[in-house]
Amino acid sequence: MEEHALEITNPAGIYDPRPHAYSHVATVSAKDLLVFVAGQGGSRMDGILINDFRTQVKIVFENIAIALASKGLTMHHIAKLTTLLVGYDDEKHQILIEESTKIWADLKFPVNTLIPVGRLALEGMLIEIDAVAVSF
Repeated sequence: MEEHALEITNPAGIYDPRPHAYSHVATVSAKDLLVFVAGQGGSRMDGILINDFRTQVKIVFENIAIALASKGLTMHHIAKLTTLLVGYDDEKHQILIEESTKIWADLKFPVNTLIPVGRLALEGMLIEIDAVAVSF
């Protein structure tokens, strides 16, 4: 079995979080490079925010992927996400789960903390996600 610097697990005795698109524990070997990606919003280089939650989620993940690619990493190198979401409701949560599952189809989701907020830095910004990734 190939050993990696990043191990995603869900220990016995804690409920299975995978239906909600996250995992409980990410273990990182300290010998490898850690990459921290600042909170990414739902706009591209033009700075325009489309007033559609799913579109913003897709763009957030695209932006994180671009940042990681600049260091030779992919979305599968992510150990930890922090998600800030404006106007949290079950529908938005389901969209986030659906879009996350497209990326992590193997259900090895990064550890993720979801925080509902009243507003983000820019008017019209509906979601912001930062990431911590590890090279392996």
